[in-house]
Amino acid sequence: MSTLSPVLADELSAMPGISHGFFTRTGGVSEGIYAGLNAGLGSGDDRAKVVENRRRIALHLGVKEQNIASPYQIHSALAVTTQSPWADDRPKVDGVATATRGLALGIVTADCGPVLFADRQNNVIGACHAGWKGALTGVLEATLEAMESLGAKRSDTIAVLGPSISPQNYEVGPEFPGPFMEQNDDNGRYFIPSQKPDHHMFDLSRYIVDRLAKEGVGANGMVGVCTYASEDFFSYRRTTHRGEPDYGRQLSAITLME
Repeated sequence: MSTLSPVLADELSAMPGISHGFFTRTGGVSEGIYAGLNAGLGSGDDRAKVVENRRRIALHLGVKEQNIASPYQIHSALAVTTQSPWADDRPKVDGVATATRGLALGIVTADCGPVLFADRQNNVIGACHAGWKGALTGVLEATLEAMESLGAKRSDTIAVLGPSISPQNYEVGPEFPGPFMEQNDDNGRYFIPSQKPDHHMFDLSRYIVDRLAKEGVGANGMVGVCTYASEDFFSYRRTTHRGEPDYGRQLSAITLME
């Protein structure tokens, strides 16, 4: 069995009793365009291989193989709390929080921003999927609110953005930056005109990190790895540019150890 090699955040690794990982493609059983550790239940990959990949992730994190709570993501600003994993009735949300030990919260991405949260002082963790729509409409805030409902405090919370698409590879069309500017004129600084008329390069990562800072978290940061530029990660945009029919998803997860 190949060894899994997740990207780790120093801020989270320093916390006793916390296990986490922004998992790469390394160590999985999927093949073809899904080659590696594809954790996307919604992909066209062989479901048995995806389940095996997720089992390996759970064991790497030190939790029971069925103990990954991963929602049905819909690019929303919705977040829930949970005390247990879900089967086929996964909630359609993009943020999750728990205070249950031995339960891993998992988010799948393929360019969007995976954010892991931990309040070790009050033993509450969270995870969210922040694409441009979710980030703009409040999924970061919703996840923090879900954590607070379990006793977390923002000033005690560490939030880290994992591997996501970099501004050098994220070109957006004429529909941007309109929605962001409507919310706040200062948001224009996250967009730089590209070589294509009426197009911009969008710094989603910086937007997410800055928005977390405004919410008063104790500390926040990002690992600074681009999913588009590195073949170690699945990338929706890279797949689109190559004309491939589908793509895998990497999983980012965090747990309070038992």
